[in-house]
Amino acid sequence: MEHLKIFIDLTRLNKPIGFMLLFWPSSWGLAYAYNLSQDLYTFLYYSLLFFLGSVLMRSAGCIFNDIVDKDLDKKVQRTKLRPIPAGKISVKKSFFYIVSLCTLAFLILIQFNFLTIMLGLGSMILAFSYPFMKRITYWPQLFLGLTFNWGIIMAWTAINNNVSYEIIILYISAIFWTLGYDTIYGVQDMTDDEIIGVRSTSIKFKKNIKLFVGTSYFLTSLILIYLFKDMLKINFFTGLLLLFILSLVYQIKKFNKNKPEDCLSAFKFNNISGLILFLGICSINL
Repeated sequence: MEHLKIFIDLTRLNKPIGFMLLFWPSSWGLAYAYNLSQDLYTFLYYSLLFFLGSVLMRSAGCIFNDIVDKDLDKKVQRTKLRPIPAGKISVKKSFFYIVSLCTLAFLILIQFNFLTIMLGLGSMILAFSYPFMKRITYWPQLFLGLTFNWGIIMAWTAINNNVSYEIIILYISAIFWTLGYDTIYGVQDMTDDEIIGVRSTSIKFKKNIKLFVGTSYFLTSLILIYLFKDMLKINFFTGLLLLFILSLVYQIKKFNKNKPEDCLSAFKFNNISGLILFLGICSINL
């Protein structure tokens, strides 16, 4: 049981917000693509595959991130008790877990068409480069946005076997969403990060952090409105899109850079935001 607890802590399976934030963009892409392919079975089957892939890849990413950051994590209050920096598991065994998880993820990936498989393999470069970004740029959150939302494009290609202008627009909107919520998340570690020299948008914009998050969320909303402008009528979609935007406004009001617990609460609320937009895009087909 002790080994299982270490594995769960290592992969953050006890903190599902991470893999849900990886899954929701994929679900948006699938729901948007489904408008062109009225096959409910395929939609549900692919949703399951993308969900499992999100859990596996997020778990592998967490382990790799902890290996890269093991010396830094020892100096940060929130992360110093994680299994690797705390010495509860070896780096060698952690790498074994990464290989195992990636192998399972690859078995899922090969269920899709060739284009989606290539895009999935390409995403590995983004995923395993991310932990190094905080050392070289104040914009690791932007890089996370590129990485975490790649599933939007993969989901589209899984059904349509092409990359469209519209899906790229949805991808860009999601990048700004991630830029906003991960900046909120990063507020929790600003003090420690500044001491050890780690960079983030939270630190870069700390004097105007609500303005920065608000701008990111505004761009997310504006791009979505542009993308779905022809569908903005008195219908379920319009109501749910408005609700999604209001959920972002709520987060801006909720988080306080002087109260880490409020930042975490606002960050976690994005699970609701992701669900709302998913339901909204699904409603287009009703």
